[in-house]
Amino acid sequence: MAKVIPLHWHVRKDDFVEVMTGKDKGKRGKILRVHTDEGRIVVEKVHMIKRATRPSRLTQQGGIIEREGKIHVSNVMPVCTRCDRPVRVGKKLLENGKKVRVCRKCGEAVGQTL
Repeated sequence: MAKVIPLHWHVRKDDFVEVMTGKDKGKRGKILRVHTDEGRIVVEKVHMIKRATRPSRLTQQGGIIEREGKIHVSNVMPVCTRCDRPVRVGKKLLENGKKVRVCRKCGEAVGQTL
């Protein structure tokens, strides 16, 4: 059974996250790419896969290349910079009218503004 793709995402590109389940549980990294149509993300140095590639004009040398694979967005949580642990995020409206994602534990801003 396929997982449902979330309408509300708790993580964004360039967020620092920790993997909560799977073979890479406990690893931390920055989100490199987000695939909203699949409900998956690519995290730096997490879920490393090997691909056999042929030589081409762009890549002169073929062989086995190791790169990051996609993981489901439900398997990661953002890491708070102050708490230094994975946390749930809430939203807060600032005085200037901008929305900010905040840590539910300490209230510190997580990632960039919305």
